[in-house]
Amino acid sequence: MLKQKVDIVCITLSSPILIGIYRENRLIDSIVTEERSSEVLPIIFDELLEKYELSSLIYANGPGSFMAIKVSYIFLKSLSILKEIPLYCTDAFYFNNNKPIKAIGKLCFVKIHDKIITKKCDEEVGRFTLPKQLVKKDFTQNCLPSYGIGAV
Repeated sequence: MLKQKVDIVCITLSSPILIGIYRENRLIDSIVTEERSSEVLPIIFDELLEKYELSSLIYANGPGSFMAIKVSYIFLKSLSILKEIPLYCTDAFYFNNNKPIKAIGKLCFVKIHDKIITKKCDEEVGRFTLPKQLVKKDFTQNCLPSYGIGAV
């Protein structure tokens, strides 16, 4: 039996983790988990690789949780190399309607005219969501993590 070709979107920057499965650029299924990315990504992707042929991997490369960014990048980049699956990314604001993202303490990351800065949170942080439709031109293969600020 031939496996369906799908694209996978992975958002691990905060809890819950969101994984979207896309066929022909449309969201066909999703996985939502409160578990730690370091523990659950191998399990989820083992199941996905059994069920589907992965055409591409897409992830939110930051800003957000430093550890979540590192874990998801290392895991997805390794999978990309080992299985020869292209890796794409975009910043996290793409997945939360450009709302503030929790940084540290009372600070948030905000994006103003394509520049990401930190400032005191004046509004509620945005929730991450999976788009119903993928627009592939919105993603790049320049996928190094984007931490937003230096390590604290």
